Amino acid sequence: MTAPALGRSTSHEPAADVLAAYRKHLGRGRARLASLTGGVMEIASYGARVFDADGKEYVDCGGYGVFLLGHCHPRVVEAVIEQVCRHPLATRLLLEPVAAGAAAALAEVTPPGLDYVHFVNSGAEATETAIKLARAHGLKRLISTVGGYHGKTTGALALTAKPFYQDPFRPLLPAEHIPYGDTEALASALAAGPPACVVVEPVQGEGGVVLPPPGYLRDVQLLCVQYGAFFVLDEIQTGLGRLGTWWGADPEDVRPDVLLVGKNLSGGVIPVAAAVATAEAYAPFDRDPYLHTSTFAGAPVAMAAARAAVQTIAEEGLVERARLLGEDILDRVRETLAPLGDAVTDIRGRGLLIGIEMRDERLAGELVLHLLEAGLLVNHSLNAHRVVRLTPPAVVTRFDLDQISTAFATAANALAKGPTCPK
Repeated sequence: MTAPALGRSTSHEPAADVLAAYRKHLGRGRARLASLTGGVMEIASYGARVFDADGKEYVDCGGYGVFLLGHCHPRVVEAVIEQVCRHPLATRLLLEPVAAGAAAALAEVTPPGLDYVHFVNSGAEATETAIKLARAHGLKRLISTVGGYHGKTTGALALTAKPFYQDPFRPLLPAEHIPYGDTEALASALAAGPPACVVVEPVQGEGGVVLPPPGYLRDVQLLCVQYGAFFVLDEIQTGLGRLGTWWGADPEDVRPDVLLVGKNLSGGVIPVAAAVATAEAYAPFDRDPYLHTSTFAGAPVAMAAARAAVQTIAEEGLVERARLLGEDILDRVRETLAPLGDAVTDIRGRGLLIGIEMRDERLAGELVLHLLEAGLLVNHSLNAHRVVRLTPPAVVTRFDLDQISTAFATAANALAKGPTCPK
C-alpha cells in the first residue's frame, strides 16, 4: 500500500531533537533503545506499512500484536472520526449507545456464555479487573504460569512471573507460579490450598510463543471446576483472530469464567481492552456498578473503535485469513533461515503469532537489527529474549509477503557473515 500523501509531507522535528527530548523528558533508557535502532523516526503508517522520516517503508510484523487489521484501517478510522466529531467522551450518567453496541458486538463472537463485558483502557487493566472479580467472590489466592505475561501494574505484575520486572516493586500480591503446559503441577497446586484464581494464556506470547500440549486448556478448565477455582483465560494477545481462530480457547471448546481481551480490540487505532465474564462470574459487578470503575474506560471514541474492529474482523474474514497467512509466513521464515543451521534452535507458531528462537540473545538482537535494516519490523519477546516474535497484520498483501521473504533472506546472509559492528 502507498502511504497517504499527508503522512509523507507532514513536517516533523529533526531526529536529533526528538532524541534529545526523549533523554530530557521520557528517560535516558528509552533514548538508548532508540539509538540502538539508529534513531529511526516513524511518522506515518497505513495497512501493513510504516514510514520513517526519510521516506523508507517497512513491513510491520511487530507492534506487539496490536495491528491485526493493519494501520489506519479505513473502517475503524472512519468510525473513530465520526465519533470524535459527534461525542468522543461521555458524562457517565446517561445511557451511552456506542458502549452498548460495542459490548454486544464483542459478546457475539466470544465463546457461549461469556456475555458480560467490562471495558478498560489496557490489557493490564483487564487483568486487574479479573483479579478483583475473583476477590469479590472470596478467592484471594493467585496461580499463574512460569513465563506468563499479564501486565505490569501491581496486581497484574504478581501474575507476570519474571523476577526482573517484579523485584523492584515487592512486596506484591502473593502468587504461585507453576510450569506452563503442566496439568499435574496445576492439580497439585490446586489440591494444596484453598480455591484459587488461575490465569493462563492459550499460547505464551511474551514467553516466546510457547505452544502448550494438546488438551491443556481443556484440562485446566476441568481442574478449575474440580477444585472450585476461578478460571481466567488471558487472550489479550491471542484473541480476535491472531491465532487463526477467534480465540485460542476455540479448538478445545473451552469457556473460562473470565476472558481477557485487548490489543486487536483497538483496531490498531484507539487503545481499548475488556474483561468478558459469565453471568455468575460477573455477579459482584452486576450488583454494584461502582465497585470497579475508571473515568475513561468505555469512552465512546474507544467503543467506536472496538465495535468497528470486531465487525471488520468478522465481515472481512480476517480470522481465516490469519490462519492461511500464518502457514505461508511460517514456511517462508523456515526456508529463508535454514542456511543458518543451529544458530536457529526452533521456529514455531500458530496463525499470525510466530516465534524464532535463536541460540543466544546476541543472535536474536542481531536478527532484529538486520531485519530492521532490510525494511521489516519485528519484536523480541519480553520474557524470552532469545525469541524474535512476528505478529503480522492479516491484511498483508502478496507483495508484502515477498518483501518479508526478501528481508529474512537478507538478514540470514548478514548473520552468516558475523556480528554487526556498532556504528
